Amino acid sequence: MGDPMTTDQQPDAAALDSAAREHLWMHFTRLSAYAEAPVPVIVRGDGAYIYDSNGRRYLDGLSGLFVVQSGHGRQELADAAAKQAAELAYFPLWSYAHPKAIELADRLAEISPGDLNRVFFTTGGSEAVESAWKLARSYFKRTGKPMKTKVLSRSIAYHGTSMGALSITGIPLLKQDFEPLVPGAFRVPNTNYYRRPDESMTPEQFGVWAANRIAEAIEFEGPATVAAVYLEPVQNAGGCFPPPPGYFERVREICDRYDVLLVSDEVICAFGRLGEYFGAKRYGYQPDIITCAKGLTSGYVPLGAMLASDRLAEPFLDGKSWFAHGVTYGGHPVGSAVALANLDIFEREGLNAHVRDNSPLFRSYLERLYDLPIVGDVRGDGYFFGIELVKDKATKATFNEAESEALLRGFLSKALFDAGLYCRADDRGDPVIQLAPPLICDESHFAEMEQILRSVLTEAWARL
Repeated sequence: MGDPMTTDQQPDAAALDSAAREHLWMHFTRLSAYAEAPVPVIVRGDGAYIYDSNGRRYLDGLSGLFVVQSGHGRQELADAAAKQAAELAYFPLWSYAHPKAIELADRLAEISPGDLNRVFFTTGGSEAVESAWKLARSYFKRTGKPMKTKVLSRSIAYHGTSMGALSITGIPLLKQDFEPLVPGAFRVPNTNYYRRPDESMTPEQFGVWAANRIAEAIEFEGPATVAAVYLEPVQNAGGCFPPPPGYFERVREICDRYDVLLVSDEVICAFGRLGEYFGAKRYGYQPDIITCAKGLTSGYVPLGAMLASDRLAEPFLDGKSWFAHGVTYGGHPVGSAVALANLDIFEREGLNAHVRDNSPLFRSYLERLYDLPIVGDVRGDGYFFGIELVKDKATKATFNEAESEALLRGFLSKALFDAGLYCRADDRGDPVIQLAPPLICDESHFAEMEQILRSVLTEAWARL
């Protein structure tokens, strides 16, 4: 490929780099990585591409952070924000309402599965996850089951960084600096079929096995003490684990048997990432709660939400009862206005159908990489895929800690970015490359991703 295109009138790259080093504390970042190297500074976006402070262009293969569903540079979303800010920039939802939050809640209730008709707005995903745990505990206290406080989630699953959400998260490395965390969160196996415990298992058998581990964990902890199970439709951390056939059907049966709430954590999977507004619809299951954020506004303004069933709202409708929880910016007027405009784009441009129609083609371009010795597995759904990297395809042997460090942080992350592709090289679990481009992407973008990945992964293998 040629050099990424450049643009005119760029900001002072050197000044930005200097200020970033001195004052900006970047998230989940080894600050030492930029002791000598320049800080990558992204200054603008257009469609499926982003541009840095030096004018170089990159294909956004991760939608920012699984966020920019409708693409960068949407003027109508910027206009919706400006119009609302001029009219009513802020007002809380604490005993008051404003029109955009009402309209958005009504619209979300209309497109959500089943009777998820109560919408509790937050600022982002961690807050939505936290809100769901608090609602589960509060609901069971009001319905005569006060010991139901515990939650289950899957191994390696990421559910957020606030103390409650971090407790639900199943990634030990992210938690160890902050322990002890909120007690009462327990882990069950994930749905990584590539790493299934018995190679003879069919996908259907593996799905039943994985779901039954949830029932087993409930029995271990005591059904009277377990309030909820948190599951992503496609698990993000570990590299895009889709559900095996029958998995969610069995999980729903288990939750009904033990009176445990099924929380569908769709902070990543909602709003078109899997070709539907919600992943629960994609896989045909009915959750009691959906947590969402990110793609709700395509990231143009922070906004999240917890969608709860009518049943869960009932104990709070009478007398002096209230859900003693809230956040200052939940349901922000500007965020709500942008979300409504974003949903208009979804409907007008048919983004969900676009993802459904093009997902097999996207997968086919990534599966072309199977001819590379380093590519062990390609998995995912919609516009949400992971490529697992291995040392030996025949045995599925993975990399040790030092090898993974050298492969991902020592080479791949920078090499992919330098080649013009922004994506994620990650080892929360086994080493993977994750791809989740804006939902507007088409075959030309898939081909560009495959070409860059092929070139960089070929070099990575030669370095091993």
